[in-house]
Amino acid sequence: QVQLVESGGGLVQAGGSLRLSCAASGRPFSSYAMGWFRQAPGKEREFVASINWNGGGTYYTDSVKGRFSISRDNAKSTVDLQMNSLKPEDTAVYYCAARLGRTWSDSVIRYDVWGQGTQVTVSS
Repeated sequence: QVQLVESGGGLVQAGGSLRLSCAASGRPFSSYAMGWFRQAPGKEREFVASINWNGGGTYYTDSVKGRFSISRDNAKSTVDLQMNSLKPEDTAVYYCAARLGRTWSDSVIRYDVWGQGTQVTVSS
């Protein structure tokens, strides 16, 4: 089974950018579709973006379309989330997740492995 470690979170002003990275180890990375989710205090974990096994398909929740971009490098076993034009409502703990299978999904229950999360805070 793959293990996941996120990095790149932090504090940024509204309108700024951050790049999150998730490093995977263990089972071959290309066996997994990958996703990013987030959870704000008092709220359920929600889907942000997903990418299929070879990067050929991506999907975003409506609130981040045009601002966020997900990408992966199978040679390095990493998946990144570039976040631009950040808003205070983007504040949350961001989680990287792996889904055994090659196609993306926006459902929390379809992911098999989760990272520990990284905090993103956007100040107004």
